[in-house]
Amino acid sequence: MKKSVFAIGVLSLALGAALLPAEATAQNVAIVNGKAVPKSRVDALLEQIKRQADASGRTLPPNFERLVSDQVVLNEIFTQEAERRGLAATPEYRRQMELVRQNVLIQALFQDFEKKNPVTDAEIKAEYDKFKAQAGQEKEYRARHILVDKEEDAKRLIAQIKGGASFEDLAKKNSKDTGSAVNGGDLDWAEANVYVPEFSQAMVKLSKGQVTDAPVKSQFGYHVIKLEDVRDVQFPPLEEVKPQIQQRLQQQKMIEFRDSLRKAARTDYKFEQ
Repeated sequence: MKKSVFAIGVLSLALGAALLPAEATAQNVAIVNGKAVPKSRVDALLEQIKRQADASGRTLPPNFERLVSDQVVLNEIFTQEAERRGLAATPEYRRQMELVRQNVLIQALFQDFEKKNPVTDAEIKAEYDKFKAQAGQEKEYRARHILVDKEEDAKRLIAQIKGGASFEDLAKKNSKDTGSAVNGGDLDWAEANVYVPEFSQAMVKLSKGQVTDAPVKSQFGYHVIKLEDVRDVQFPPLEEVKPQIQQRLQQQKMIEFRDSLRKAARTDYKFEQ
């Protein structure tokens, strides 16, 4: 009976000793020249690359995790060789490491600020309401035009339109703006400021359905303009523009945080801006 208990104890110790290397190995992705390469190093690089891919909208390849593991092990091989050659003791290495140290700390600083100062739904709604109020004061115009090279051609077309000819048909046959000509000169809905000044100034003076009495000269040639309709600017719903507003507000917070640190610092350095 005593021998049996002793045997079980020895077996348990042996199994425990056998399991230790397996446990240790599970925490490492490889052993390079007797030095462990921790799996946490691979995980950190995976997280960083995934975050960058998500931000840029890129799709990672199916074997992405294996490629990252390969790179981490290669980096360990190259690092060991560089250390063997004494490169870690050179002044250039120390200068570069100081730059890396600063960059990592600065990135951590701003990530920490962003995490602790998120943009709230209330802030997004307030910004949205502000934009919407401003947009409510603006107008969109739906106009048609016929663009020609010569003033006399534009005058002839105006006379034909006043005499009852179809604006749309004349635009299709005569306008050199091929993009709108196929649609009878239709420029769709747009704010006045998207057009060259001469065009927009003449367009906003027209009444609904009216055609310009005289050709409008611009850098492109001579325009005959017809105003189809006017409406208040159409503003998109909050959910549609929420991500853009959130990003803009977060950038503003980051800029304000950065500027506050610069102003609070005691330094004899004079910044350019």
